[in-house]
Amino acid sequence: MRSLAKSARRIAAPLAVVGFLCFSGCSDDGLATRYPVNGTVTYKGQPVKKASISFMPTAEGGRGASGEITDGKYTLMTQSPGDGAFPGQYKVLIDSKETDMAKVDEGSRKLAEKAGVVATQPDPALIAKFRKTAKSSVPEKYSSATGSNLTAEVKAQPNTLNFTLED
Repeated sequence: MRSLAKSARRIAAPLAVVGFLCFSGCSDDGLATRYPVNGTVTYKGQPVKKASISFMPTAEGGRGASGEITDGKYTLMTQSPGDGAFPGQYKVLIDSKETDMAKVDEGSRKLAEKAGVVATQPDPALIAKFRKTAKSSVPEKYSSATGSNLTAEVKAQPNTLNFTLED
């Protein structure tokens, strides 16, 4: 019995190491190295309460990153939460329009009922309709690629990038 336990321990340790290495390697998403990006966003001297932030690459073939701004703070992700962004130059967009998803869901349900089907997801046309009337807590220019004057450079290191929005 003792030799069986000893054998099991001798086998278990290397298997645990192999398993850990496989798990670590298997979690690689195949993308190049990204670097942490976080910071603050303020408007009229106050933290932006709630918005989304998008980093759009200026280089052709680049890959963007995005995040949610909560109480003025954000952290970017490319593929998974907090994984950061690729090094490079970006145009930065900030969108604070909030769509009332409860209204969208209710409208989608009613449309589906009328058609005699079950609503499985929000109707994109209703989302667009409600976004048109949604109010923005920051100037709308920041949500447009042609209107936003915000730019950023993500370096191959941890990055803290703060933005001060103006009228």
